Amino acid sequence: MPARSRTRLLAVAVTTATAACLAAQALPAHAADGTAQDAARAVTVPAFYTPPATLPDADGALVRTEPLPLALSLPSLNGPLPGRATRLMYKSTDSGGGPVAVTGAYIEPTAAWTGSGPRPLVAVAPGTMGQGDQCAASLGLQHPLNIDGDTVSVGYEDIAVYRLLAKGVAVVVTDYAGLGATDRLHTYVNRVDEGHAVLDAVRAARALPGASVTASSPVGLFGYSQGGGATASAAELQPSYAPDVRLSGTYVGAPPAELTEVTAAIDGSELAGALGWSLNGFLQSEPELRPLAEKHINARGRAALDDLATRCVGDAIFAYGYQRSTAWTNDGRSISDIIRSEPLLKDFLAEQRIGKLKPTGPVRLATGVNDNLVPHGQARQLAVDWCRKGGSVTYKPVILPNVVSPLLNHFAPLLTDQGEAVDWLTDRLSGRSASGNCWSMPIQP
Repeated sequence: MPARSRTRLLAVAVTTATAACLAAQALPAHAADGTAQDAARAVTVPAFYTPPATLPDADGALVRTEPLPLALSLPSLNGPLPGRATRLMYKSTDSGGGPVAVTGAYIEPTAAWTGSGPRPLVAVAPGTMGQGDQCAASLGLQHPLNIDGDTVSVGYEDIAVYRLLAKGVAVVVTDYAGLGATDRLHTYVNRVDEGHAVLDAVRAARALPGASVTASSPVGLFGYSQGGGATASAAELQPSYAPDVRLSGTYVGAPPAELTEVTAAIDGSELAGALGWSLNGFLQSEPELRPLAEKHINARGRAALDDLATRCVGDAIFAYGYQRSTAWTNDGRSISDIIRSEPLLKDFLAEQRIGKLKPTGPVRLATGVNDNLVPHGQARQLAVDWCRKGGSVTYKPVILPNVVSPLLNHFAPLLTDQGEAVDWLTDRLSGRSASGNCWSMPIQP
């Protein structure tokens, strides 16, 4: 694929995503109290996303597939640019050990792979999309901007996907457990569910008839924010859960490694609605926590949790931005204060901590030094923890101006660092070694 065509393709993706974001910002906000009168609105997704009654035994086994029309596609002599997409449903295992249907998408690139060895595969773990099934990243490839009633969903992960495809890298995107697939609620920031979904997406892509990737294809992982936590978890869980998925490199951007710190940071921010997604996900994963929710969450909080379960990140910003969790609790304490006072909650969040295991293969961990939404300190600490365990870590602080908006402090490094991150990962997929820079980290306990 000529460089000029790759540049044009990327320009289309970036322009469309930018326009989508601007269009979303122009929409009217909801009432300040976040009590959306449309909480019971019906949300529909294609019938493909409804799982069957029974699933295959093997993790990563395909349940069903169908062609996926890409919204951003250009004709060329060699085929459609950036490639041909297939919608996937595959089997994974959740944190409770039970089977779960996960959806996603595989894109076979039109561009040739010019690196060494066979065509590589990268599993892209999306950042925060929301909790409604209509927010799934695979749907974002088909509808980069979805404005339907109260829904405002932007497929911002399309930019990274197209950058990888332009380099001749095959891409598989996971929707995670419960996002897209309609049989359960999305278990937002559950490290095991997300790590398993990422690794099983690789297995599903390799099993797809007609795909050019095979068991010998180098594999990379790419994720930022929620996706950074998912790829970090996958790199830790790979030896025990998916020894057949050998990792050549993992990009971990702005990972929420320590959820107690992240919970405190997002409270009162533009992304305050993510508190609801976290609580909903915790209750989906651990029903034992439900009595604590009933004890502490008031009627307004319960209504918010029900409403947020159907929302995407765009409309959640409008409806719940800058709200504080003190309005959701019976005694006016914040969710963070309640977590500190309840041993069961503290233990649950401790189990979600990423950094207790050595990651597989080289890892590039990047975080904005002024990120105060997914705090820089806890992300950098993950790099330190991995270095102490002997991991091959390249830590990259992204230095940008500190602005008033926590959301911008978090989102700007995603775009600023993305090109360098893609180049680093494709170097690993080509077989080039990574030296790492743990020497610059305080690795002594």
